[in-house]
Amino acid sequence: MIPLCNLQRQYKSLRKEILSKIDELSKKSAYIGGNYVSSFENDFVKKNRAQYGTGCASGTSALFIALKSLGISSKDEIIVPSHTFVATVEAIIHTGATPVFVDINPVDYTINSQLIKKAITKRTKAIIPVHIYGTMCDMETISSIAKQYNLKLIEDSAQSHFASFQGTFSGTIGDVGTFSFYPGKNMGAHGDGGFMIFKNEKDLEIATRLTNHGKLKKFDHELVGYTDRLDAIQATILSIKLKKIFEWSSRRRKLAKIYDNHFSKNFKVIKPSPKCTPVYHLYVVEVSNRDEVMETLQRDNIQTGIHYPDPVHLLKPYKKLNKNALPITEKIRNRILSLPLCPELKDKEQKKVIDSFLKIAEP
Repeated sequence: MIPLCNLQRQYKSLRKEILSKIDELSKKSAYIGGNYVSSFENDFVKKNRAQYGTGCASGTSALFIALKSLGISSKDEIIVPSHTFVATVEAIIHTGATPVFVDINPVDYTINSQLIKKAITKRTKAIIPVHIYGTMCDMETISSIAKQYNLKLIEDSAQSHFASFQGTFSGTIGDVGTFSFYPGKNMGAHGDGGFMIFKNEKDLEIATRLTNHGKLKKFDHELVGYTDRLDAIQATILSIKLKKIFEWSSRRRKLAKIYDNHFSKNFKVIKPSPKCTPVYHLYVVEVSNRDEVMETLQRDNIQTGIHYPDPVHLLKPYKKLNKNALPITEKIRNRILSLPLCPELKDKEQKKVIDSFLKIAEP
């Protein structure tokens, strides 16, 4: 089977170093906090050319803690796309705030920056642009709107590690950038993990306290916090993968270009902005006969996926929240299909995917 993401092949290439480091920290019983975590945090912030950042338990935690650290509460509205993983909206709901859904653009499936102003009300406190599939949103326009209306800007960079917009990395443009290290992400842990990059040191301090029972040091509980720390084992594994991420991103772009060369003339594929250097967390193509394509590729031992079959505003807990028309979001939900793409995908495997797809897919 050719998987969407070949984690077994990736682990095999890193196994000796990972096991050696885990054995090292296990001998020290250094499981929570400490140098392994701080070392990764410092390296991740530095590699992103940022100043402030802290790890946390998951991408969802990153979003929630970021919102809380910026003072988001029940009286606020947050502008967000519905075409995203449900965690983006869950984090808003858990703060007590209200998500306000805005449609996506049909070119790269990111939030349509031209529709944001229409969604702003007196209660609007923040915008969450989601850099879906590893392609960055129109951050030039969105940043301008946030500044004009004095809104907080929280980047959901769960799928866009080291993508860039006009040379600036994902997650470092807004007030805070949130990251997921879920195993299947471009840089994944061996479990859950997340990260927040901040522009403001005070916001960082609040977030750091919130992730760890409200404290910065032992028994220093100035806030009511949570247990949302990044543990040392995950940090150690991520430190190893951080050294590989630029190489992996380059390979993803190369594979995506090959797919584009075969598909883009007849099929709708993602077209990132010329201002964006994407990292292709997923390769998504639209087809009119998706079930048939998926069944055929399955028979050919090729895994496919749908990201996401139901936009958030159509999921049961969130149906009553939507007030805006989302025609593009709803149009693509029955057409989008994710094909295998990861740094470990071999050229001959990609050729098999292309041949199998082209023999059955219809625009």
